[in-house]
Amino acid sequence: MNNRTNQQYDAAVLVCRDIFLKKTRDYGTSWRVLRPISIADQLFIKARRIRTLQEARQQRVEEDKTGEFHAMVNYGIIGLIQLSITGEAPIEDMQADLAAKWYDEKAALARKTMLDKNHDYGEAWRDMSQESFVDLILMKILRIRQIVVNEGKTLISEGIDSNFIDIINYSLFALILIEEGRHSG
Repeated sequence: MNNRTNQQYDAAVLVCRDIFLKKTRDYGTSWRVLRPISIADQLFIKARRIRTLQEARQQRVEEDKTGEFHAMVNYGIIGLIQLSITGEAPIEDMQADLAAKWYDEKAALARKTMLDKNHDYGEAWRDMSQESFVDLILMKILRIRQIVVNEGKTLISEGIDSNFIDIINYSLFALILIEEGRHSG
């Protein structure tokens, strides 16, 4: 395995985790009210904004693409958490330390998936454009929306959770390439 990739990946996750924990202190776990479709819509807003910035090459709102990728990592992890605890009073607030525990568990799941896919695909993502990451994320969001319409059932396809994991990893790959200066932030 590429140790450099592992270090970069872990560093990017730590930045996202720090943002998540600070927002948890500011807002509590208000995200607990979100259903999968709402999380998909939040992800759509973030990905669509990046695509708009890529196409227009100008912006009026100060937050850059890097912040949007951080948000997509965190919404993807929120999606995984919500899928894991559905049926357990999802509207109730969660203690910050429990939210951090869930965050770490889901981030570890995404990391394991990244390691497995990097092994099989040979880190092909390093040669991808930021535009491709955004397009793939948008495709994954549309898949989530369709699976929700299908009441969570698929015939031969991965479920909602796999799509959230892919969104998390594409976003982290984009953050790594931004940090390396290969993509714009």
